[in-house]
Amino acid sequence: MNILAISGSTRAASTNTALLHALARIAPAGVTVTVYHQLASLPIFSADQDAAPPPAVHTFKQMVADADGIVFACPEYVRSIPGGLKNAIDWLVSGDAVIAKPMAILHGSHRGDDMLDALRVVLSTVSSAFSATPFVRFALIGKSPEHVSELLAAPENAAQLRAFLRSFIALANPRTNT
Repeated sequence: MNILAISGSTRAASTNTALLHALARIAPAGVTVTVYHQLASLPIFSADQDAAPPPAVHTFKQMVADADGIVFACPEYVRSIPGGLKNAIDWLVSGDAVIAKPMAILHGSHRGDDMLDALRVVLSTVSSAFSATPFVRFALIGKSPEHVSELLAAPENAAQLRAFLRSFIALANPRTNT
């Protein structure tokens, strides 16, 4: 199983990217979690370029098409989805790769409910297989990626992350018993 984990942050020291790397580290045998954190490389969406997208967009679209499911982790910017993530999603909507793609959200903050609500609306619009569950959040704001890694390795947090991943795998591949 191939899971694409998209970070909604463009920061080099992003807690969301660190959260997704922690998810990748706990993936069981047979499951690959690929972390995508290159939103800044995607040009602003233009329908005029959609038929022949720039190379970074082509690569991104191919990663989405090849994934069995997508997990998002995203910060809240001005009570909403960061522009870079919304732009990436805009690049996907003209194709059929996301229409029935299983999707879920991890969250690296104790706040951000407005962004989560907005992201849930967007994802449920682009994919009939978006699910609000599984979902788990961790209070990671202000932590370095190294500290995030340490926190998520703690037994209680690692157990929550594993439970999230097991539930997502079941969502993405109902025939899998993990």
